Amino acid sequence: MLSGLINAWLVTFYLPTQSDIDAGATQFIKPGLIIFGFLTILGLITAASRIFDAVTDPLIASMSDRSKNPRGRRIPFMQYAAVPLSIVTVLLFCAPVNAISGINVAWISVFILLFYLFMTMYCTPYNALISEFGKTQDDRMFISTAISLTFFAGTLIAYTPFVFAGMLRESVGFSWGYRICFIVIAVIACIAMLLPTLLLKEKEFVDTKPSEANMFKSLASTFKNKDFRVFVGSDIMYWIGLTLFQTGLPFFVKVSMEIDESYTMIFMGGMTVLSAVFYPFVSGMVRKFGKKKLTICGFLGLALAYIITALIRVIPLNGVILGGIICVIAAFPMALLGIIPQSIVADVAEAEGIVTGENREGMFFAARTFAMKWGQSIAMLVFTSLAIIGTTQNKNANEITASAKGLTIVAVCAVAFCVLGAVILAAYNEKKVMSTIQSKNKTEEK
Repeated sequence: MLSGLINAWLVTFYLPTQSDIDAGATQFIKPGLIIFGFLTILGLITAASRIFDAVTDPLIASMSDRSKNPRGRRIPFMQYAAVPLSIVTVLLFCAPVNAISGINVAWISVFILLFYLFMTMYCTPYNALISEFGKTQDDRMFISTAISLTFFAGTLIAYTPFVFAGMLRESVGFSWGYRICFIVIAVIACIAMLLPTLLLKEKEFVDTKPSEANMFKSLASTFKNKDFRVFVGSDIMYWIGLTLFQTGLPFFVKVSMEIDESYTMIFMGGMTVLSAVFYPFVSGMVRKFGKKKLTICGFLGLALAYIITALIRVIPLNGVILGGIICVIAAFPMALLGIIPQSIVADVAEAEGIVTGENREGMFFAARTFAMKWGQSIAMLVFTSLAIIGTTQNKNANEITASAKGLTIVAVCAVAFCVLGAVILAAYNEKKVMSTIQSKNKTEEK
């Protein structure tokens, strides 16, 4: 829910459109693409914060892996982070000056950094518990599936201010209409984050020795694992391709399909719900076909959806129909790629622990998150550079002006990244990783 608030509302709240301004929205920071000609001030702040976020991932992971807290290595971090994360999320939207001001820029800069710091403090130890609580392959697939489903649910809840903020606007004003919604969501999120820290007894499930390696040694050891390097290379390609599509979806709808941009929510919601329908079948398919083959199929399925997206202007079908076809094709690959990669990281982390005797699950998941964030950052730069090809950019506008030609190039690039991700993952030695885990399980059974 909290990450959904940032993703859905940070830009919308601080870079209002003219229609929002006419409805009473306040401009808190200077608008326009005034940084390097293609970034807003907010764009620069968020780019810098993601770099900071990427750096803190291995730091928090190392601290968690090395923790000797009697309550466990993960739960205490999560408990300490939950309340500050919720508070910081709300404060991020409470810029103190009710007009364009440098103070607001400083306020946003500080609180976005704090948001990502506390988010990392919660999520990195949380993800490490996938391999520690998931003692069997079925357990891990179940946990990964549940996490993906609740991620979708939380994201949908984060979009509810679209409905409720308008109801509050007349009585409390434009900005506070949204802030009240954010406060309610943050309270719910805080309770949800605290529940596992209060109800789960980590030491009863997990009996692992803290890592003795420092951050740099632990990170280096993690990337020495060949299968993990292969996975990370593939994962970066996935996040670039996925982010190009998700970022471009409103533009594909409005510019390429030439239909109302409100269909963006319809297509995204439909794809999400249909993807969730496939979730219960993924675990059974993994047992039959293996994770590597299904993940490669996921890559190729997304590539097919992107190929159709690239051909929107050529295929003689109504934009709404084409959008529906793309969403249906993308839904199943999204289900595969939403569940299986988390489980692959857990497998590699456990196999590495068996071989080396060091339990660095936190660092493995932090490194995976690091790859995700770099992939997303690269995609944003690629999208803003390619989407404007063939059009004249208005430097005074907050948003980019995309062209049909530029969007076609973006879709083709997304296809290339997905295919490259599949090719890279083909080098992943799933048999070796799984045989290492199975040999340990057989030894324990004896």
